Amino acid sequence: MPAPAARPDCFGLPVTTASPEAVEAVDRFAAEVLGHGKEAAAVLAGVEADPGCALAQAYAGALYLFLQTAEGRTRAAPFVAAAGTLAPKATERERLVVSAVDAWWRGEPALALAFHAEVARRWPRDLLNAKLAQIHQLNRGDRAGMCDLALHVLAANRGDGRAWGLAAFGLDQAGRARAAEAHGRRAVELRPDDGWAHHAVAHVLAQAGRVEEGLDWMHAHAGHWDRCSSFLYTHNWWHTALFHLDRGEPLRALSLFDVRVWGVRKTYVQDQINAVALLSRLELRGVGVGTERWADVARHVRPRVRDQANGFIDLHFAYALARAGDADGLAELLESQARHAAATRDPCWREVVPAATRGLAAHAAGDHAAAVRLLDRVAPRLRDLGGSTVQHQWFDRLRADSLARLRSTAAPVSEVA
Repeated sequence: MPAPAARPDCFGLPVTTASPEAVEAVDRFAAEVLGHGKEAAAVLAGVEADPGCALAQAYAGALYLFLQTAEGRTRAAPFVAAAGTLAPKATERERLVVSAVDAWWRGEPALALAFHAEVARRWPRDLLNAKLAQIHQLNRGDRAGMCDLALHVLAANRGDGRAWGLAAFGLDQAGRARAAEAHGRRAVELRPDDGWAHHAVAHVLAQAGRVEEGLDWMHAHAGHWDRCSSFLYTHNWWHTALFHLDRGEPLRALSLFDVRVWGVRKTYVQDQINAVALLSRLELRGVGVGTERWADVARHVRPRVRDQANGFIDLHFAYALARAGDADGLAELLESQARHAAATRDPCWREVVPAATRGLAAHAAGDHAAAVRLLDRVAPRLRDLGGSTVQHQWFDRLRADSLARLRSTAAPVSEVA
């Protein structure tokens, strides 16, 4: 193969490879990740075409890190290692991306985000980098940073609807609802199939209580979601189910759980947390969801209790296990969390995750005094665990439910806690 040379990618930025096929695969990966498509594995063809392409190797590692499981981390390892070996011969931008993926693989998301932020500052045309940055910012609860980075990138990509969609979500998470809606609608004008922009506008409409508009918006665009990966497919239907729930149509929401939210890819953690949160919200509205639904979700999260990929995910796992009555699974999760907390430098794992996990499990098990006590202890820091504003409403509603149940028994929290 000829010596590596700089070939431009879809953003007009150089990729160190002599293989047009490798660049094509990298471009396909970028398009699939930005569009939440099903074919992100196309990047593996780039590694095959040119194993000496550091950027293709790094993105292949990211492909498996997206799984957010211990297995995914193991599968990512050889690609991350190869990217690191090749990085010295790559461009500075590629080296920073390789460093970001390596930090992600090593469990240092703050460092990964710092590398992505530097790329965004210097090469704002790289929308894939901005998307990876936004994922880390969402997982860290960095809502202001998410907004600032997305708006910086948008200034260099105003003709690309995907940049408007990234900005729409960042604006929404930063509390700038009017601007978020305008940016999201502009994104859809430029790219009607942008499921992430559909999602961003749904956030605005949900938080404003504009239920009828939300249902019209989601159902009008739902035909585009079939091309999406299970994450965005199930998550956008999750939002649609919440609109039906807010409209007073719990059976429609439960039907969407069965057909569109659960059962699409039961082994994927993001689909699992959608399932947990929707079942719980249905129950909070007094809907009987049946024991088998909880048992099925718990069966699928049980193999992941030792992963500790993300504290926000662990909270959902704990709730499912407790709600299904899997005491052994919950005990295993808590034990594994304790070991992880002792080994990590992340204060959230030591100071927030243990109490929050026990608090959610307490609510699921009907121990409402413990739920209030434990959730109150960590409430101001729950955002640091990641997740969106709409997802975080679940924690508030669980606490409020426990508090209401305690008050209904005329037992003051100070006495029962």
